[in-house]
Amino acid sequence: MNILSSDYFKELYRLKTYHEVIDEIYNQVDHVEPWMTGNCRGPSTAFCLLYKFFTMKLTVKQMHGLLKHEDSPYIRAVGFLYLRYAADPKTLWNWFEPYVKDEEEFSPGSNGRMTTMGVYVRDLLLGQYYFDTLFPRIPVPVMRQIVANLEKMKLPSKHTGVTGDTTRHGSDDTARRPPSVKAALSVSFGQRAPHRASTRDSSPVRRTIPPPSFDKGSSDDLRSRRSQSRDYSDREYLERDKERDRDRDRDKDRERYRDRDRDRDRDRIRDRDRERGRDRDRSYDRDRSSKYTERESRRDYERSSRDGSRHYRSRSRSRSRSRSCSRSLQAGLAHHSSPQRDVNTDRTSASSNLAKLRDLYGDVANQKEGGSSSNRFPGSSNGGEEVIRLGGSTWK
Repeated sequence: MNILSSDYFKELYRLKTYHEVIDEIYNQVDHVEPWMTGNCRGPSTAFCLLYKFFTMKLTVKQMHGLLKHEDSPYIRAVGFLYLRYAADPKTLWNWFEPYVKDEEEFSPGSNGRMTTMGVYVRDLLLGQYYFDTLFPRIPVPVMRQIVANLEKMKLPSKHTGVTGDTTRHGSDDTARRPPSVKAALSVSFGQRAPHRASTRDSSPVRRTIPPPSFDKGSSDDLRSRRSQSRDYSDREYLERDKERDRDRDRDKDRERYRDRDRDRDRDRIRDRDRERGRDRDRSYDRDRSSKYTERESRRDYERSSRDGSRHYRSRSRSRSRSRSCSRSLQAGLAHHSSPQRDVNTDRTSASSNLAKLRDLYGDVANQKEGGSSSNRFPGSSNGGEEVIRLGGSTWK
């Protein structure tokens, strides 16, 4: 079980400010070991609150407030642990130097062993292990400088053991912790967990067994055990490498799928833009064709109207011409036929007059007396005017 899956750490989500976390440390923390006491499995209260500080990313002013807090030494201890895990190793001495001689007493472990804050701070600087968990490694030149500075101040430059043993096996009290908890706590801070074989060997059951005698058979057994432990460690490393390779392959596959999705989205957007461009071109062509057809229809209409007006004018002209021609022909015919009609009328009138005269006076041929005939006319005169002669064609 690691810190993120701890029930207590999940309850800490309600704490939103720096001062609320400090109050929680003051009320709940009674040691600064990485795990809980007794038979409970899981990270300790102090380390859950320390991880809460990690998520908040404290400022320099807040860090000084932690280191100089006067209410509880455990608040200061959590602050020093924050620096040991998160600060740059080159800046650790500048942070810890004012407190290497601090005389405030407290118990860092759950066993009740008292020590001073100065000794605790020096062990944090000089030790690589903290209650059988790994600290971030301090480079050798920086460590030499820290030792030289302690020697100049005439302070001990060796680890005193208040934060656990300096070896991998740890102390008797810390060896009773489950190896899974120690591994979980170390992994939660981004460190390499202690070896499982070493934690198994450090269990109290194995410590009660007396050490084997150094005969030939026992030395062979010891060698075989060491070779088995090496093989086991090699197997673990191989499995870890395989798991890392699998994770890398999974990440690559995810990236590949994401790239495919991005390419698909780009293609969709590109196709959509193309369709929109095609629709615009189609609408533009339709508008052009409609305008062209309207123009053509107008031109055809105008042409047809012009042709109709011309045809109408030509027809009216031809009609007027035909009418004038017919009128002239009728006039000419009437003019030619009128003399004949006059001649005919004259002939009919003359014949009718002759018939009447014959009835009155008789025929001229029957009368042979020429001289007496002229005296019979009472209206005749001797003036030399011509009188009507009976039987003549004309008379004046």
